[in-house]
Amino acid sequence: MTNASEPSNVVDLSQRLDPRSERVGELLVTVRGLATKRLHALATNMFENIDDALFDLAEKAENNAAQTQFFDGMREVRKKRAIVERTFLGQVARDLADFSAGRTRAPNADGAARPLANIELSLVGENELEESLAITSMIGKNEQRLARALFAVNQRLSVICGGTKMDDASNPVGPAALASAFRQAMRELMVEVRVKLIIYKLFDRYVLAGIDELYDDINNELAAAGVLPQLRHEISTRRSDAPAPIGPATTAVAPQQAVASAPVTDAAAAEFMQSLHALFSARRDSASMVMGAATAAPIQTGPLPSAGELLGALTLLQSQIASLPSHATPLATQADVTRDVAHLKEQLLAQIGQLRGQHTSHVSGVDEDTIDLVGMLFEFILEDHNLPAEMQVLLARLQIPYLKVALLDRRMFAHKSHPARQLLDALADAAKGWSTEGDRDGRLFDKVKSIVERLLHDFDDDVVIFTRLASELQEFLDISRKRAELAEQRVAESTRGREKLEQARRRAASEIVSRVGGAALPPLIYGVLTRAWANYIVLTLLRQGDEAPEFRESLRFIDDFIASARPVYDLNGRRDVRSLLPGIERSLRRGLASVAFQESDTEQLLGQLHAFYRQQLGESTPETESGTLVSSVMPLPEAIQAIEEPTLGPELDDENEGLLDEAFDERNLAQARELKVGQWLEFTAEDGATDRAKLSWVSPISGRFLFVNRRGLKVADHSLAGLAQAFANGTARLLDSSLLFDRAMDAIVERLRQPDPNAAA
Repeated sequence: MTNASEPSNVVDLSQRLDPRSERVGELLVTVRGLATKRLHALATNMFENIDDALFDLAEKAENNAAQTQFFDGMREVRKKRAIVERTFLGQVARDLADFSAGRTRAPNADGAARPLANIELSLVGENELEESLAITSMIGKNEQRLARALFAVNQRLSVICGGTKMDDASNPVGPAALASAFRQAMRELMVEVRVKLIIYKLFDRYVLAGIDELYDDINNELAAAGVLPQLRHEISTRRSDAPAPIGPATTAVAPQQAVASAPVTDAAAAEFMQSLHALFSARRDSASMVMGAATAAPIQTGPLPSAGELLGALTLLQSQIASLPSHATPLATQADVTRDVAHLKEQLLAQIGQLRGQHTSHVSGVDEDTIDLVGMLFEFILEDHNLPAEMQVLLARLQIPYLKVALLDRRMFAHKSHPARQLLDALADAAKGWSTEGDRDGRLFDKVKSIVERLLHDFDDDVVIFTRLASELQEFLDISRKRAELAEQRVAESTRGREKLEQARRRAASEIVSRVGGAALPPLIYGVLTRAWANYIVLTLLRQGDEAPEFRESLRFIDDFIASARPVYDLNGRRDVRSLLPGIERSLRRGLASVAFQESDTEQLLGQLHAFYRQQLGESTPETESGTLVSSVMPLPEAIQAIEEPTLGPELDDENEGLLDEAFDERNLAQARELKVGQWLEFTAEDGATDRAKLSWVSPISGRFLFVNRRGLKVADHSLAGLAQAFANGTARLLDSSLLFDRAMDAIVERLRQPDPNAAA
């Protein structure tokens, strides 16, 4: 471990200022003044160049239409330059004021800062998508370019606002906030998207390209005022505690030299690791003070393990794990795996001792931090409820390969693009949707298991294997996704078809019931309307919709049919009925043919109706030649009796019916409403069995939520109320959609900032 007496040049993140103090107010006024002055100058320069750029493009335009676009855009910018500039600087000022008041900007609060994957899934127009892509691109490029200075600004602003976490997205003068403010200002311009994209490029070239000087001004002013004066965003070429490169010439050195296994050349990674080192050091110092001088650990002597020894010992441990048979029942071994994760440091020191032939009890402070950090990462994996238990155990076997990567290249903790980090994120994301039911053929489990075993067997010190395996996993997932999408589409279409049918049946029943009212119709007439004719209306609605002339004609038939069944008492009444009968017969023949009635069945029905109308008009006795009764109790023809009768009253949704008297928490309803297609949930059955499903589709007709497993097969569908109740009683749980490594690092940093419970004990 690092000697406590060693000089430290790392940042003490425990320094915090009271945001309500007068000193903080003065510092914030200084920051606001620097930002306003610098951004005003940059914006002025940009607008002067916009006019020239658009004029040049107009002169070189490929056709008259394009030339007109550029000239119109140039005139619009000239006319509204002042208001756009004022809106932009005003929004920046408001962001700084909100920051001063403690209302920090939420990450990704605006579409300008959304990741590309989210933009692609948003229901936005093509022009807005182009705009979002352009802004996202410029934000990413500048955040990477300005990583050093921006990191220092974030750290110092975090101190000013009392320790509130500050990152690139929430920084009020960061590229994301500035791009968002300019996008708002651009809404004042009525120009074509082509012109807008050119203006965004010029904003990138003349404003964002110049804000490095603003960050230097802010860092210099705050450092001079005593805010983290020791924090450097420049990496010195010589450092007393700089990690030593791995190579054949690496030898054991004194403890004070803090040997590490790989040089960290990236500024952001170095700053991040320094911050973590500070947190680890503060935690160890706190533990030492609690223990007291009398019980403090003895002074450590002897050479520290070299980089070669660390990697050699880890390789031996890795080979021992790789030689073990795969766990047939992962759940039964979770406690063992948890224990192995927690005790890796002891196993590593014991292995080094065996290699040396003498006991070893310590490693350098930097290496100890790295070992502890990887250990905490895999403890998080074993506690992460986003992952099924079987997958937790499988991924936990990767602790040693990932510790080797971390010792070789600590940039893994700071860079999202690191191949080892991307592979772990991809494995966790695939594992999130895994369940026994959704992976009956075991393809996904076997694939993850195969990648784990190949890393254990094949990884030595070449991180290219992580890139290769990530590409292989992505190819596997792409194939699986295409299969699942086809299945999802079929499920959604089937559900949509059933809902349209049910909607049409309810509409048909509603139209018939409203027209019948309380009238007592003969069974023959009532049966034709509620069975054969109701089915014809349903078919008309499904094929042509309720705006079609055929639908209006079908409703007119109902009115005529009901009118023809009313008793007649005089000559005028009989004349009216006779005038209706030809139209009724034509409509009935056409309608019954549409619902695939056999001609013989149609003739049988018409024969009964003819007999009924003869009796109705007084042209026959109650008994026909064949002796069939044609009065009000005449039975339906068998063909009509075989037709399914549509529901004649509104049916209450089963889930909603059971929830009418329930008092649900509005938060549960809000959680259900805010679900997005593509999000994963875990459902728990009454017997305790769990299944994981993705929201695939929300019905525009009924509002029901359709959930499918990773094979695209239906798992469940819920109404809004039913889903809210499931959230309330714990039978449904939303899974986090953020990346595993990001969540783990946030949790680790938060844990390191808390007092050590073991020290207190």
